Amino acid sequence: MQALKEKILAEGRVFEGDVLKVDSFLNHQIDVKFLGEIGKEFRRRFDGCEINKILTVEASGIGIACIVAQYFDVPVVFAKKSMSVNIAGDVYKAPVTSFTRKKQYEMVVSKSFLSPEDKVLILDDFLAEGSALLGLASLARSAGATIVGAGIVIEKAHQQGGRLIREQGIRVESLARIASMDHRTGKIEFVTD
Repeated sequence: MQALKEKILAEGRVFEGDVLKVDSFLNHQIDVKFLGEIGKEFRRRFDGCEINKILTVEASGIGIACIVAQYFDVPVVFAKKSMSVNIAGDVYKAPVTSFTRKKQYEMVVSKSFLSPEDKVLILDDFLAEGSALLGLASLARSAGATIVGAGIVIEKAHQQGGRLIREQGIRVESLARIASMDHRTGKIEFVTD
């Protein structure tokens, strides 16, 4: 998605540790109009697919998933990063290691929101090492749901996540795939398709 690449180049900032900050439009301050364009693009890429739920993880995935869900006219289910008192009943669980937070947690989804009848599109803001996406896929599989694919706004193609997910047979549609980043120069290179 050319408009996304341009926005990353204009507003993104590269930090040491292979961190790309796009918090001015994607995951801290949200450019809702631009997310609408992202939603249309995911709708185009998954057109013709039978999808009845979108699955994401709190917190950065929720805004994206909600905007995209409007184009599919389906509900959003988001995995919580910890068990809380407002989750009643049985849950599906999956362990995850956060790339940005450098810690492990167990994501959970109530069993009442995922079932074998569901055809799930997984969405997230970033795909780096793949832990969050693997965890979401594990939750969907635990429920017996069908994973239609994964929509990723920004994939760090120079890290292993995309390869790991694709090796599991999951269709991955990334709107921008980064080949390399340099925190010293701020230079960002994209994979040429």
